[in-house]
Amino acid sequence: MSAAVAVTELSSGGTTYHVVGTAHVSAHSVAEVRDVIARVQPEVVCVELDQRRHDALTRGDVFRDLDVRKVVREGRAVYVLVQIALTAYQRRIGARLGIKPGAELLAAVEAAGAAGVPVELIDRDIDITLKRTWRNLGAWRRLTLLASLLGGSERDDGKPHEPISAQTIEDLKQPRALSDMLTELGRAVPEIKGPLIDERDQYLASRLAEAGRGRRSVVAVVGAAHVPGISAQLGTPIDRAELERIPPPSRLWRAARWLVPLAFALALFHGWRSDPAQLVALLRAWYWPIALAAGAATLLAGGTLPSIVTAIAAAPVAALVPGLTTGMVVGAIEASQRRPSLADRERLGDDLETIQGFRRNPVTRTLLVAIASGIGTRIGFWISVGWILRLL
Repeated sequence: MSAAVAVTELSSGGTTYHVVGTAHVSAHSVAEVRDVIARVQPEVVCVELDQRRHDALTRGDVFRDLDVRKVVREGRAVYVLVQIALTAYQRRIGARLGIKPGAELLAAVEAAGAAGVPVELIDRDIDITLKRTWRNLGAWRRLTLLASLLGGSERDDGKPHEPISAQTIEDLKQPRALSDMLTELGRAVPEIKGPLIDERDQYLASRLAEAGRGRRSVVAVVGAAHVPGISAQLGTPIDRAELERIPPPSRLWRAARWLVPLAFALALFHGWRSDPAQLVALLRAWYWPIALAAGAATLLAGGTLPSIVTAIAAAPVAALVPGLTTGMVVGAIEASQRRPSLADRERLGDDLETIQGFRRNPVTRTLLVAIASGIGTRIGFWISVGWILRLL
């Protein structure tokens, strides 16, 4: 194995792989990608994209076709919001450096097309990656992650981060800096590093080996953080089907979704048999904490009045019905009130540049409201459980 400044050459199965480690907001990476493809003249170019991100990048509008109502109806609000927040963070850095995020991946696709070389998309579907990451996190980690993403332009003390320079980005591509960064990420948040970095290293290596089979030379354009993992995994048997599987909820959680309604029904029956006044107390203990917590969370997220009323009315019921969440109901109401238009979706890219725009755009506001109502419901649920246990 030999390495240039940001190009690592790997050999496996008679194929030479020129792996270009890039930064997604680096002008130097764009020039380097074009130079490597022109110099190597590979038989195939592989890029760290899935089909959805490729289509969005080549069309130039990531969120044009985003259907907010469908997103909340399918319970995908949190995954889409995280994706939007990550895009917003990249766009803010790119705006400072004067380059569009993912420009080097687009340059690879365009250079391959100009040379008549096929392109292979070798990354895992973004939804799968986000879902596997989310399932890996506990409740507190989820809350802190969302808070950090949505407030990513400020430090803990409320002051702006130090400006990121082009040299800072280039320095992060160096092996020593990458090793230190990945080690720190693994120590601080191993639940995120696993599905976001390590699993994708395996997936990328497997798809890269598949694309290179029977070919003499391949150029692969990937984020620099994935180069060490790909180098270690290339040629190793990898079960991609397992990496694409969405882990189901734990047995305890699946059981709880049915046991909670059953336990509540038994508690009501007990209250009805023993003392009608206790039945009223039990209903009050269930309804008010959940309703008020969901309503308050929806209000704090900036929900419309119909959404707040819906959260208050629907949350106690949604907490009892498996497969139904408050976010689905409240998100649908919020979307119908705000009615994000095509112009709103097209403007989302510009609104992502500022926290104010992020919170003002009807698309992101609707997703925030849907998620907040669900968080409020869960907080109220545990308050209700404690109250009911004291009454029994």
